[in-house]
Amino acid sequence: MQSEAAQHADFRSILRYAQCWEDADVLVEALDVQSGDVVLSVASAGDNTLSLLTGAPARVIALDLNPAQLAALELRVAAYRNLSHSELLELIGSRPSGRRPELYARCRSDLSGDSQRFWDARPADVAAGIGSAGKFERYFAIFRKVMLPLVHRRRTVLSLLEPRTPEQRQQFYDERWNTRRWRTMFRLFFSARLLGSLGRDPSFFRYVEGSVADHLLARVRHALVTLDPSANPYIHWILTGQHGDVLPHALRPAKFDAIRNNLDRLEWHCAPVEACGDFLKGREIDAANLSDILEYLSEENARALLGALVKHSRSGARIAYWNMMVPRRGSDYLPAHFSPRPAQSRRLFEADKTFFYRDFIVEQVT
Repeated sequence: MQSEAAQHADFRSILRYAQCWEDADVLVEALDVQSGDVVLSVASAGDNTLSLLTGAPARVIALDLNPAQLAALELRVAAYRNLSHSELLELIGSRPSGRRPELYARCRSDLSGDSQRFWDARPADVAAGIGSAGKFERYFAIFRKVMLPLVHRRRTVLSLLEPRTPEQRQQFYDERWNTRRWRTMFRLFFSARLLGSLGRDPSFFRYVEGSVADHLLARVRHALVTLDPSANPYIHWILTGQHGDVLPHALRPAKFDAIRNNLDRLEWHCAPVEACGDFLKGREIDAANLSDILEYLSEENARALLGALVKHSRSGARIAYWNMMVPRRGSDYLPAHFSPRPAQSRRLFEADKTFFYRDFIVEQVT
């Protein structure tokens, strides 16, 4: 089945995301992966797909249109096999390191030829930390190094990341962070035009209505005031270029062995999600991480993708995905086949540390 997204954007040569910018904590809770489950996952950079291994499923099938994204996943798999936890953090870029080329060399023999060629051609990306190698991460680096210093001093940025009570966070945001200069810069840099050209892809916004920047500005306030930025790994990376001790789900020490021990249960393929049936081998899906792929599809094609998913899912299968600016819901398009879980969806959305999205949706196949 031809993917609509592939008709409008380059999914062959660009590593778009060197990290998953979707909160695996809410994803893992939503999908509640159990021993013996068959799980479908959009590969992206691999972090969230690897997080799903912590539930000890029978199989995780990762699909992505972009071979560069699969190279990112494959290198992570090799790193879990060959490195210690602290060395993994160095290779990703979560912690400082002067030996990333050596760490990569220890992982290289476990990579396919295509992935070896991909990473061999990018020694500077390896040396800088593979988590900074994507187009989206480079966009954040411009924000961090060029734009943010125009509005806030370094000590203000670091102060934002200090633990505070909710009342103290509100006061800090109102009095020190949310200046007119901040709002002006943010609306410029996170406009659909710049976000599309420098960060994501212009075609990703073709179904968007309304101001992307205004939506994101409101969500940033939620992340900085309602949630705790001192405990948010995504904000730490955006503002400092590393995670430090504030790690996303797949990189936490308590998850390392569970992921490493279940790596043989993971497979990956360069294919659209619409083609999931080609890789199931008669099995049915128990859970699916669709990332935010419905965002990029017309209503007709979103309905077709969801219909293909239903065809290969067991009754009661759990489906989770994000909407950023474009509302897409399986229970709206195929109400006979998708049962919404609004209370759980809302609760997890409110806790979501990746603050870009308008909605997090959990549904069951009926």
